[in-house]
Amino acid sequence: MAPRANWKGFLRLSLVTCPVALFPATSDSEKISFNQINRATGHRIKYQKVDAETGDEVPADDIMKGYKVDKDTYVEVSKDELENIALESTRTIEIDEFVPKSDIDPRYLIRPYYLVPDGKIGHDAYAVIRETIRSMNKVAIGRLVLTNREHIIALEPLNNGLMGTLLRYPYEVRGEEEYFDEIQDVKVTKDMLDLAKHIVEQRAGDFEPSKFEDRYEAALVDLVNKKRNGERITPIGQPRDSSNVIDLMTALKRSLSSEPAVKPSATKKTKTKAAAGQREMLLPISGKTEAAPKKAAKSPSRSRKAS
Repeated sequence: MAPRANWKGFLRLSLVTCPVALFPATSDSEKISFNQINRATGHRIKYQKVDAETGDEVPADDIMKGYKVDKDTYVEVSKDELENIALESTRTIEIDEFVPKSDIDPRYLIRPYYLVPDGKIGHDAYAVIRETIRSMNKVAIGRLVLTNREHIIALEPLNNGLMGTLLRYPYEVRGEEEYFDEIQDVKVTKDMLDLAKHIVEQRAGDFEPSKFEDRYEAALVDLVNKKRNGERITPIGQPRDSSNVIDLMTALKRSLSSEPAVKPSATKKTKTKAAAGQREMLLPISGKTEAAPKKAAKSPSRSRKAS
């Protein structure tokens, strides 16, 4: 099934405008997720919205938003009142400025999106905006409204399209001073630095996400498969005890001697084991599934999360 756009509207640079659609560039839907179930019956747990004082269930039509000002006082805000303050940028991403990508602090980055032309018209204008950003070697900064809130978005070319990254506002980013002030000012000797550099050089490589394996996800897949088959679950080994304190220089030397002499090859691209394991989990397991106890058949299964 084709992905559904999170937002549709217009991208505008001065008088140049084109219809666009915004799609999330990442997804958690392939990860294993669990439902909460009743241990006694195996039935799924269902949550209800109830009045905190009376305990009575509240119909959806009677639920509204409220801002808490003190323990028992709320400022009630209706849906109409929220719609009345809707911003002009609700349907338009207007490019306000261009900035060097290096100027954007990584702490301000939230999540990436793909911005594509919406429909058969506007591809020329889209290309003009994309190539203008590319030729300037900068990032375009604009604003858009998602879920009734205005967000800052940074746009940059990605192959023949545009990638947009939502940015945080300054009040959402904590300063590092209160966390780093207590860090001691330690003098690092040249010998220690040289040893550490050797370790880094032996581990140097290219960034290839295809090499990464979500080992916890793979372990979840293995656990669910074993439970579906009625197999015995054995606990994994405990992590090594790292509480032994040794001299820092000794630790660096031991680390260097334990490094492989030749870097492992990083050129072969492979799909992660976790993804393969998830597909395997959806297949029938021969000779075991029917024999599993009824209650085991109700054990948590993989379900899709909302994007």
